[in-house]
Amino acid sequence: MLEPEISLQDFALQRQQPNAPLLLDVREPWEFQAASLPDSVLMPMGDVPSRAHAELDPDAPIVVLCHHGMRSLSVTMWLRNQGFEHVQSLAGGIDGWSRTIDSTVPRY
Repeated sequence: MLEPEISLQDFALQRQQPNAPLLLDVREPWEFQAASLPDSVLMPMGDVPSRAHAELDPDAPIVVLCHHGMRSLSVTMWLRNQGFEHVQSLAGGIDGWSRTIDSTVPRY
């Protein structure tokens, strides 16, 4: 099984591939409006239990994103317990992405 977290650098490389993982953003809508990554799918953490099985492919690679990486790690572990084997949390979250990879992404 994959490590529970993926580094910012490794994810930056994966995003450039044609078979890039789905980017699942588990922040709240106001946070998503303040800063988001292209092609990310918004599913607030509180909605994941009711939406995950209907909207996500349990066999597809998924990277879960939040502000700093705590909510995304919780969702990653929950999804794994639900049978999603190819899911990882983005270490450092969108704030880390902005500080390390792409400074054009706003910080909040």
